Amino acid sequence: MTKEYRAKIFKSGNSLALRLPKALGLKEGTEMVVREDHGEFRFEPVEKPKAKIDVSGFWGKAPWLKLPPRQDFEERQLDWEGKKLKPDE
Repeated sequence: MTKEYRAKIFKSGNSLALRLPKALGLKEGTEMVVREDHGEFRFEPVEKPKAKIDVSGFWGKAPWLKLPPRQDFEERQLDWEGKKLKPDE
């Protein structure tokens, strides 16, 4: 069964506005599409475009691209077995 809500149109500046009940669960700032069909109005949230980024295939896509070595990174060995390592080991 669908729920029915009442809303009131009011003047806001030079426009008309429709105050919707909080019970609808809409968030402030949500962009809506309003459709009019033979005097009936329907509204729904604007669909945001879905992200189409697949980062799993980035490595190796541009083999001609050579990056300079990083100057702010010092490579070091990690102590996986609890042994003390010297800086040059």
